[in-house]
Amino acid sequence: MSAWTDIGAAADLADSARLLAEIDGYYLQCVQVGGDLYAFEDRCTHDDAPLDDAEIEGREIICPRHGSRFCLRTGAALTPPAYEPLRIFEVRQHGDRIEVRAP
Repeated sequence: MSAWTDIGAAADLADSARLLAEIDGYYLQCVQVGGDLYAFEDRCTHDDAPLDDAEIEGREIICPRHGSRFCLRTGAALTPPAYEPLRIFEVRQHGDRIEVRAP
């Protein structure tokens, strides 16, 4: 498994902010919802569109192109047209930094 990679300051990650990173060839986003951190691959599994403008509702992210919903905890595709899950990454706060580990 890969080592932890620093992707930014925890102070930059408010409930509406996102950290973007590229780790081991994966483009990913990290968000904080209700104090919990989530990191996921920045692409809809339905058509590979980026999720940079995707709305977050509760613990779900909604693809802005076709409305597919994904669970931020598990990556599960919750509504069509997506059926494949999002790739989820381990994420942690280490001191005042956010770190992610690629699979």
